[in-house]
Amino acid sequence: MEIKVNFLDKLRLEAKFDDFTVIADQPIRYKGDGSAPGPFDYFLASSALCAAYFVKLYCDTRNISTENIRLSQNNIVDPDNRYQQIFKIQVELPEDISANDRQGILRSIERCTVKKVVQAGPEFVIEVVANLDADAQTLLSLKADPNASTYIVGKDLPLEQTIANMSGVLANLGIKIEIASWRNLIPNVWSLHIRDAHSPMCFTNGKGSTKESALASALGEYIERLSNNHFYAGAFWGEDVADGAFVHYPNERWFKPGPKDALPTEILDEYCLSIFNPDGELRGSHLIDTNSGNAQRGICSLPYVRQSDGKTVYFPSNLIENLYVSNGMSAGNTLAEAQVQCLSEIFERAVKREILEREIALPDVPQEVLSKYPSILEGIRGLEEQGFPVLVKDASLGGIYPVMCVTLMNPRTGGVFASFGAHPSLEVALERSLTELLQGRSLEGLNDLPPPTFASEAVTEPNNFVEHFIDSSGIVSWRFFSAKSDYDFVEWDFSGHGENSNAQEAETLFNILKSIDKESYVAVYDQLGAIACRILVPGYSEIYPIEDLVWDNTNKALLFRADILNLHRLDNATLSQLLERLENNELDEYGDIATLIGIEFDENTVWGQLTVLELKLLIHLALRQFDEAQELVGAFLQYNDNTVERKLFYQALNAVLEIVLNDDLELDDYVLNLRRMFGGEKMDAAIGSIDGSVRFYGLTPTSTKLEGLDRHHRLIDSYRKLHAARAK
Repeated sequence: MEIKVNFLDKLRLEAKFDDFTVIADQPIRYKGDGSAPGPFDYFLASSALCAAYFVKLYCDTRNISTENIRLSQNNIVDPDNRYQQIFKIQVELPEDISANDRQGILRSIERCTVKKVVQAGPEFVIEVVANLDADAQTLLSLKADPNASTYIVGKDLPLEQTIANMSGVLANLGIKIEIASWRNLIPNVWSLHIRDAHSPMCFTNGKGSTKESALASALGEYIERLSNNHFYAGAFWGEDVADGAFVHYPNERWFKPGPKDALPTEILDEYCLSIFNPDGELRGSHLIDTNSGNAQRGICSLPYVRQSDGKTVYFPSNLIENLYVSNGMSAGNTLAEAQVQCLSEIFERAVKREILEREIALPDVPQEVLSKYPSILEGIRGLEEQGFPVLVKDASLGGIYPVMCVTLMNPRTGGVFASFGAHPSLEVALERSLTELLQGRSLEGLNDLPPPTFASEAVTEPNNFVEHFIDSSGIVSWRFFSAKSDYDFVEWDFSGHGENSNAQEAETLFNILKSIDKESYVAVYDQLGAIACRILVPGYSEIYPIEDLVWDNTNKALLFRADILNLHRLDNATLSQLLERLENNELDEYGDIATLIGIEFDENTVWGQLTVLELKLLIHLALRQFDEAQELVGAFLQYNDNTVERKLFYQALNAVLEIVLNDDLELDDYVLNLRRMFGGEKMDAAIGSIDGSVRFYGLTPTSTKLEGLDRHHRLIDSYRKLHAARAK
């Protein structure tokens, strides 16, 4: 994690990281003002807080109340060496906690990350750089041996060279990559989380059977998402980009809707139109680019090559973003390598969906086949030794598709996790299924898995597939676990051979699509210094329902974005119009405004936690519509999950509204005790919200220029690096 420090007045310091700011000072005896804890105080507190976190995690997963659990830490200083200290952590436990859980809580404290880092002894590297922001040297802790050449199936170059090449691409773009975490919970299963130190919203997870393969996976995914603009999907890229020579890519084209908002004739083809617009409901306005919001330019469309005849077909960027999310994108050492990964991913998700929705019972992989892959068997045994039974299934549906499945059962909670993996090689597909299980997860995280069900409607519900796509945490049918399988086991093999194995495999996978009458379209991106591609298979590789283009399009942001950002400048008539749109567009009352309008607000601010319901409430207050405001305050207090401070403000506001709307009550009679209850600041805000002196309490003014929105500017800064590289 990158922590930037600013020097303030006197001895005060400011540390900034992610969306947080921490102020440090020194005690008066050390010439400070004592206005904040000192740096060493934060260090001491970090280990106590970390220990308490692991206690809380242990108790929450076992439904143990922490109400009467107390924890403290004291540091005992050696009189002969003040750098030699003992950190004594004591925990007070209620008598009704069992002996087994008492030991479990103590063991959980032993897992404290701060404690383990201190015990291991961190290494400090201190250096001078010309410019902190310009220093884009990667922070990757894994330095591969440049003389080693570790080849794995599916990679056209050794892992060491793959890592070096991809790290170099990111460094040349000015992106400083840091590893936020490593996990290796069972043998031969590694995962890690990497992110942009300047823009931590841009992150990926990697997985593999070794540290090197996991890092190559994470870097490859990072580059694929940069190349396909996935990190910035749904976000407003600012007015400068919106009006620039290009928004997404230099080869994009913009097409104006026809008469009566008809689709431009230049986009899509007959095959695609039969899938995306079967009933003629899709209009040009549905496909306006969300990122620029520049409806005057028309529909931003990207070129894809149709694989059946090599013809270029233009797909609206809006359509791609709404339906495909990150499915079917990849980066590789070569185009063929990237295509194999893209197509494998497409088959993995499409076959997984078919299996889940049809509630197919898959055949077990025979033990004699599993025994051919000892490292995979070792990982499976590691999970079972932790108390998680594992089922290994052939998901090829009779040898047609290159897909495998590893399913984990959690007897502690009754939950299950069906993990799928795909690749032309059965071994690689099986390895991916296993590593996917624990990618970015702790063993405690496996306690959150949902139980299976015989209720078919819960399994086939579209959002269940979306949950499976996001993190494989959706619901699985009990029928999936039947010992009577719907298909026979096939020890399939679609892998190629020799130097051109990836090219052979790509051709094989494209041919499988042809055999099921699916057309595919490919876009290649190499402007950033690495090869990446995206493959669309209309009617097959979509993640979200096609009808979302009409009924739940991300460009509904354009109905609200400008007015919400300019909220403090709107007159009553415009506020009323905004309120009407908020009420008439079937929005989720508890959906967040940040997602709705595509702005990365700081999560720790009122803007960052603002919901549709709360915004409507604040507008009613500004319009002096107190009856409507009071109704929404009640809903907010009953259902909304917000900070304690924000809830207290609305409790104070609710009391004031109750008094103001009751003809028999006078506010002056209650102000004194209301101030004693809620404090002066909250009562001033509540009363001011009624008399009009305070508007939109807690929401700092901004505009479409995005003033004060540092987090969003960091995201745009990240995108501008790509934009500049493509402009060259």
